[in-house]
Amino acid sequence: MRILLVEDDLAQLEPLQTALSQAGHIVDGVGNGAIAQWAISQRDYDLLILDWMLPEISGLELCRQYREAGKTAPVLMLTAKDTTQEKVTGLDAGADDYLVKPTDLFELLARVRALGRRSPIWQGEKLQLADLQLHISTLMVERGETTVELSPKEFKLLEYLMRHPYQILSRDQIEQALWEWGSEPESNATTTLVRRLRQRLQLLNAAHWLETIYGMGYRLNPDREK
Repeated sequence: MRILLVEDDLAQLEPLQTALSQAGHIVDGVGNGAIAQWAISQRDYDLLILDWMLPEISGLELCRQYREAGKTAPVLMLTAKDTTQEKVTGLDAGADDYLVKPTDLFELLARVRALGRRSPIWQGEKLQLADLQLHISTLMVERGETTVELSPKEFKLLEYLMRHPYQILSRDQIEQALWEWGSEPESNATTTLVRRLRQRLQLLNAAHWLETIYGMGYRLNPDREK
């Protein structure tokens, strides 16, 4: 999933962003409400994680604005506010879940998995295209009796391709989908990543599925003959 993580405390933002990225998510981490507001206007997210107390625009107000704009992706509020009335206020503003600080990483990841199942793009604990299965929680890809472990970035690429089968995806589309704000890839990063993913798929006898459409981009085509 693509996640917007908004936390003004850098000591909390960095470990949360790292944990979510290692779990296979694409995470845009920002430190104040105004930047978050701009990010929401630029990209579609599958999940928002918002600190309640933020500079310029609070997480609560961001949540309200997000819902008023008709956005439906799940929202998880992070806050030290733990009274019943404050929880009710957050939920009434449109939040789907509420996690009290200090944040336990294992609980956060479990809640993210639970909220991810509500996302419009969620298709269960795994994605399946033809007889290829991608397991969301373990970053494993399976075909027949063979299972291969993917790196987080390889997983993100295969997930993106499987969610857009048969479509030609340009290098720019892939880079926009797979890299977070402020971590723009080097010129050959996409080519290198595609090569690495093909090597993994070769172990499943499916490397030929990943086509290079010269001058246009890449396509995942399970119907392609060897």
